[in-house]
Amino acid sequence: MGRAHYHEHHHHAADRPHDRMPYADSTVADGDLRPVDLRRRQFLRRLGLVGAAAAGSGVFGGPLAGPAMAASQQPLSGVDPRRYQWLAGDHHVHTQYSYDALHTVMQQVEAGAEHGLDWMVITDHGHTAHEKFAVEQTYADVLAARDKHRDMLLWQGLEWNVPGGEHATVFFEASKDELTALHAFERLFDGNVNGTNPSSDAHEALALDGLRWMSAQIDKGAIDSALMIANHTSRNGRYSPHEMRAYRDTAPHIAVGMEGAPGAQNDGAPVPAGGGGFRGGYGNSPGTDSWPGFPMEAYRTWGGFDWMTAKLGGLWDSMLAEGKGWWITTNSDIHRANGSTMDRPPVSDDWYATHGKYPDPVDTGTPQIHADFWPGQFSRTVVGTARRNFRGVMDGIRSGRVWVGMGGLIQGLDLRVSSDGHDYPATLGGRVSVRRGGNVKVRIAIQLATQPGGHGEIPRLARVDLIRGAVTGAAADRDTFTAPDVSVVESFEPGRRTNGAQVVFTHTFRNVREPFYVRLRGTDGKRQASGSIEPLMDVQGDADPWSDLWFYANPVFVDVR
Repeated sequence: MGRAHYHEHHHHAADRPHDRMPYADSTVADGDLRPVDLRRRQFLRRLGLVGAAAAGSGVFGGPLAGPAMAASQQPLSGVDPRRYQWLAGDHHVHTQYSYDALHTVMQQVEAGAEHGLDWMVITDHGHTAHEKFAVEQTYADVLAARDKHRDMLLWQGLEWNVPGGEHATVFFEASKDELTALHAFERLFDGNVNGTNPSSDAHEALALDGLRWMSAQIDKGAIDSALMIANHTSRNGRYSPHEMRAYRDTAPHIAVGMEGAPGAQNDGAPVPAGGGGFRGGYGNSPGTDSWPGFPMEAYRTWGGFDWMTAKLGGLWDSMLAEGKGWWITTNSDIHRANGSTMDRPPVSDDWYATHGKYPDPVDTGTPQIHADFWPGQFSRTVVGTARRNFRGVMDGIRSGRVWVGMGGLIQGLDLRVSSDGHDYPATLGGRVSVRRGGNVKVRIAIQLATQPGGHGEIPRLARVDLIRGAVTGAAADRDTFTAPDVSVVESFEPGRRTNGAQVVFTHTFRNVREPFYVRLRGTDGKRQASGSIEPLMDVQGDADPWSDLWFYANPVFVDVR
């Protein structure tokens, strides 16, 4: 059977407004606080991150403004795209420090290095036992892995149980204070730790407070940088469209996007090769905490991608239609690697609760069947960065210089969008400006695959789609999840080119009158809807991931002057 995706939801927290939390309000005396809030205030004081006064309205105020927000919206035209190096990574990796995972930090990093990754983020689940025992232990393992694998950029992050929402990757720029800040964030804002998982207006407000808190730590110099990426966004229907927009608008330099494709890609493969379940673990139905506006099709993957991304003119496009960045990534979400011979030794039922980790796995000598691939084995997020360091990768993700691929379908991607009067074209995540009535040129260069995939064959790219969407401005209804003016303007077929060859396609938008964006996707063409080029909904137990490969790229915006 496929690995279950566990979610611990505690319901004991009172639903009260969180626009100003008592422990963070300098006008509330210690003696007037509930014991739990007093402990939180004392915890922050002990860490030296914020005092009572510093935790007031400056931290939990309204939407952010100023240079930090403006930087995330800056156009990238005028920067030569050739300056970027493209680094592959995985921002969603679990270890023995998660209540439902197996492998050690070192095993995950070694697997990622073996599969060609340049960067990784360890993201164990927020949990009371994790917060109490595991944060420091994990950090020691991360430091050891960094020391052994000097070429791997390795973060210790957190899979945040977003209050009122779902899961999200959160990580800070690696520095001397990353552990302190991460520990404080988990204690203050994790839905499992604080019992704020259920959907409510108060819990949604607390999630925004968490984003403001991170921003305040950047402002005061406690941390240098932070990112949040929403994970498996449609799996349980927990992320409403208005929550996505609220995250982005509250902290656009931190909340930058979502998983375009989830991990657990082997879960839907036929038995015995896989789990016989649902690809990505997307086998759910609407629940108590699901946003009621989503159709049933939203709870399944489409060509391995989340419905929010795969649906042409869907939620992702509706957010891009506002002319603001909201970027996609992908990852392994690995808990237990398919084909690994490792397994957990017998332990008591309360082992994790009392230790915050499981013992190191032991070698059984028998390959195990699981839902997950090793980091980099199947899915990868490729980031364009001018510097091979922690800040460089984080800035690349923040700027949307990202494309995502499955199964090694392509080796490299170079998208350039240009108009007259610009020194350099814009690449992924960037913007160009064109005079009304002028032309915009798109150049797509793709390096074809060179290595065999899971079936021993080198994947073959069958088609590349150039997608155009109109930029129409802020949505009047923040729960909008459709964008009607989105279409595939041209499809390209590489033909039977030599493995590893570069193929180049071009398209010109003439007499441009209104702003728009362009984005790319590509496929091996083995599975698509009848009479259509759109991806098909994945079928339970009949979704071999290696036989339905796609890549997607983040957009370039075109402004009209």
